[in-house]
Amino acid sequence: MAQSSSPVSGVADRYAQSLFELARDHGSIESVESELSSFQTLIDENADFRRLVLSPAFTAEEQTRAIGAVVDEVRPGHLVGNFLRVVAANRRLFILSSMIRRFKELAAEQRGEVEAEVTSAQALTESQRSELANSIGSYAGKRVTMRERVDPAILGGLVVKIGSRQIDTSVRTKLNSLKLALKEVG
Repeated sequence: MAQSSSPVSGVADRYAQSLFELARDHGSIESVESELSSFQTLIDENADFRRLVLSPAFTAEEQTRAIGAVVDEVRPGHLVGNFLRVVAANRRLFILSSMIRRFKELAAEQRGEVEAEVTSAQALTESQRSELANSIGSYAGKRVTMRERVDPAILGGLVVKIGSRQIDTSVRTKLNSLKLALKEVG
């Protein structure tokens, strides 16, 4: 999988890698992943928590105090609770979502899974979903977890992203290619 070379993604990767190694050593990858998913849901759904995590207006002390209160209320496991406190104390909460995403990637790699993001013009049927998962699994050589999205703008076909690879068989892309070819001819 291609890694971004930005300093922020490097920091997120290092934090996620450290937490992953601790979770692996404690045999708690699944529980840590589940708890992190709960915190990602909290970021996504709670405007106040999202503001705390993303806003540079809060001091490290304010963020650490607030995260401590959330941890005391939610009561995640020892690893996740300490991890969140360290991230807050080090003023890295703004990349918490990137850390969570990277931890999930590491956990999926450990399980021999690959995540594929599939965009289709309309919702896939169960048989299409199953056939596509099998095809992607054969291509990737791993078990596939699919994240699906519907985007009517692609008109038809699929856009499949696996790591840094993208396979675009959408009608929109084919029409755009045809339009370019016709401009070159005429």
